[in-house]
Amino acid sequence: MKERIYYVNTSWIKLRVIVSLIVFVGVISFLGVVLISPDHFDTGEMAYQKMWLSRMSVVFAVCSLFSLSINDKKEDRFYHSVIWSLILLGGVEAIWGLGQIYGQVASHHSLFALTGSFYNPGPYSGYLAMVFPVCIGEWLLLKDKANRDRMEQGKYYISLGVILLILCVLPAGMSRSAWLATAVSGLWVYGVHYSWGIRLRKVVKKDKKKVFLVAAIGLVVVSASGYALFFLKADSASGRLLMWKVTSMAITERPLTGYGSDGFVHAYGIAQEKYFANANYSETEEWVAGSPEYAFNEYLQGAVEHGIPFLLAMLSIIGFSLWKGVTEKRFSTCGGVISVLIFACFSYPMQIPGFAVAFYFLLAACIVGRSRFYMLLFTVMITLWGIFYWNHNWYDACKRWSSYKMLYKIGAYQAAKEGYESLYSELNSNGAFLFEYGHCLHKLKDYESSTKILEKAIVHCNDPMVLNIIGKNYQAEGEYGKAEGWLIRSTHRLPNRIYPYYLLAKLYAEPGYRQPEKLKRTAEIVLTKEPKVQSTAVKEMREEVKKLVVSLNGNGSGSN
Repeated sequence: MKERIYYVNTSWIKLRVIVSLIVFVGVISFLGVVLISPDHFDTGEMAYQKMWLSRMSVVFAVCSLFSLSINDKKEDRFYHSVIWSLILLGGVEAIWGLGQIYGQVASHHSLFALTGSFYNPGPYSGYLAMVFPVCIGEWLLLKDKANRDRMEQGKYYISLGVILLILCVLPAGMSRSAWLATAVSGLWVYGVHYSWGIRLRKVVKKDKKKVFLVAAIGLVVVSASGYALFFLKADSASGRLLMWKVTSMAITERPLTGYGSDGFVHAYGIAQEKYFANANYSETEEWVAGSPEYAFNEYLQGAVEHGIPFLLAMLSIIGFSLWKGVTEKRFSTCGGVISVLIFACFSYPMQIPGFAVAFYFLLAACIVGRSRFYMLLFTVMITLWGIFYWNHNWYDACKRWSSYKMLYKIGAYQAAKEGYESLYSELNSNGAFLFEYGHCLHKLKDYESSTKILEKAIVHCNDPMVLNIIGKNYQAEGEYGKAEGWLIRSTHRLPNRIYPYYLLAKLYAEPGYRQPEKLKRTAEIVLTKEPKVQSTAVKEMREEVKKLVVSLNGNGSGSN
């Protein structure tokens, strides 16, 4: 009888281990999308990751449903699977970054040595910042455990190792928002683990003056640190402030409904035009102005695209998840969520599939626990998400686009045009594709078709070059008034660029649209405006404008 009981218990333990491994495979297969980065072309990075997620959603669903069929409320498999998937993936990313720092692994960006599996050091650093408090939480739990078995001992050293790796790599990313997220979330996890809140209340009761003094000193230190971080990259910080100001202006136009998914670039472009058209801006703002794809603040971006009510609803869900996580003492996942929430104030983590899914899984890990209902609900949501990506995948189209892009770059415009035509039905909401297609038509002197494509590109792209080319199209067709309007819009959208003023100068010198006074004013701007980057192109534009002015003066003296 005892042998039979022992056999049953052993079999049950083995089954539990197998089920735990299956859940872990389902989770890490989905979260592992962060390591997927196709090197053969850059146009389809997001598309490739979405295709991966659509496939792995099936794996996750099968694994989850299998685990749900085993009625075992003692195991919190999903929670631990999320934690250790992120710790292992964070370790891989940190080692990847170290390899790039020492020149052993290629970067994914021509300007930055450190990117990990990402295309930019900013999101990469943010991802490490998200993993850091998760590692801290697990390490502290294992550290305080007196009698660790071999498995727990291994986890202890793995979590500690990943912590040290992240601390080695993170400073090299030069991401101030990631540093802030790491510091705050790490301290929070450490503080709640050792009950700093309770201790602080006791200290306050005993000696309020000392607490006030320490708080004042802390405030000074924080303010000084913030000031130093601002001026570490002053232009970058000023650029973020301008982006947030312009984005807020866009929100006021449609505060309830927003501009729809992917509507940020159009809304931002229009808002920035209006802002600079009023001429009530500083030289610093003019200097740092750009054409961002994202708001560098997920809360503002959410409000622009979906409206303020949607933003409040999302924040409520996140707040509930954190409350649930803290109540259940799932401090590791809560720390990861807090890190992302801080990082999201200054960056765009939700625009990167690998980063976004990690955040969603952290939220789910705070809520799900041992609840079969919540786990089933989350599995259904992930499955529906995967189906959506499966039905709306444009990876193959991006792959073909990459080959046509090469034709475009070498000037084989007719061949590129034929390729773009075949892809238009699939990529007609991609701003970069529409710009290339429209510019290609412009080069082929099909100005009317070029303008039609570029007017669609405006909705998905805020690059002022779109406006410039539309203006050139109208100028080539002799519609000078329309050309002037589009070029003036370009000067308002990005006033620090010399090129649109150069185009305006050429327009005002047209025999059929000669505007001497406007030419003089525009020429002065071209000749005196300080460019962001000195280049041969700037010198050539200035030389040409000088000739236009000389020609104008010569014609004027001749007529007198």
